[in-house]
Amino acid sequence: MIAHGKDVKVFTANGNRPFAEGVCRALGLPLGDSVVTSFADGEVSVSINETVRGSDVFLVQSTCKPVNNNLMELLIMIDACKRASAGRITAVMPYFGYARQDRKAKGRDPISAKLVANMLEAAGANRVLTMDLHAAQIQGFFDIPVDNLVGNPVFVKYYLNKFENHEEMVVVSPDVGSVARARAFANKMGMGLAIVDKRREKANCCEVMNIIGDVRGKKCILFDDMVDTAGSLCNAAKAISEIGGATEIYACATHGVLSGPAIGRLADSPITELALLNTIPVSDEALAIGKIKVLDVAPIFAEAIQRTYNETSLSVLF
Repeated sequence: MIAHGKDVKVFTANGNRPFAEGVCRALGLPLGDSVVTSFADGEVSVSINETVRGSDVFLVQSTCKPVNNNLMELLIMIDACKRASAGRITAVMPYFGYARQDRKAKGRDPISAKLVANMLEAAGANRVLTMDLHAAQIQGFFDIPVDNLVGNPVFVKYYLNKFENHEEMVVVSPDVGSVARARAFANKMGMGLAIVDKRREKANCCEVMNIIGDVRGKKCILFDDMVDTAGSLCNAAKAISEIGGATEIYACATHGVLSGPAIGRLADSPITELALLNTIPVSDEALAIGKIKVLDVAPIFAEAIQRTYNETSLSVLF
């Protein structure tokens, strides 16, 4: 593996093209000339229409819905660049699909996140750049460098500018599993922390049990890493509103998966505003409910790409 490519080239597939274009704008570079389509039988077809020999190649692709298609596009683009003698290949995955399958919850369960890590390495990736992995230990599934950027500084800046009085505000973790990231966010905001304790009966269903901490008469910010079906988030919002007595509820999450009934649940929930990062494209249908605010993290990824190419520290971005 070359320690340093001769120049930077950024390509994208179909997972989140607007995000890749934003990264290139921030870098002051053109988006690489490539075409990713499918054959009649569904097989992925990749054409890289410019030389990548000796270059530091960054392939931007969120492995969001359709997860398997987007993952396969990324793997084939990595293989294409490897066979075209790229100097280094970095898989830039703003959203890392399969991250929730990081352990065996019961007998005969796969560890799909590890399988994805193996596939990326086998395809020829030299490093991975991502944001807010659902489980940070997934970095250990790789034998190549993984830079896991964090999104909470973007939310900290947004809310500090949005609200003047922070004394009557509380950060709320929607479940016990999100306490560590919510506590880190609360510390940066200089706010108190509350926790919604729940019992999950089955996948995508949960029952709110108790609220740990005082939210009565306060504005609350629910903080999580992703919103999938929005069941946990909306149940937590309902609990701190009806049981806890919160006056106003905001929410934020890095990844807006927004699958299934999520949009309807958010529309009917007591949440005033949900702030998401643009690691996953947000549909027009979701934006139409008038509760979703999208914040741009493409400049952060651009800075990370520049620092990777220059062989300088990324710690400042964490």
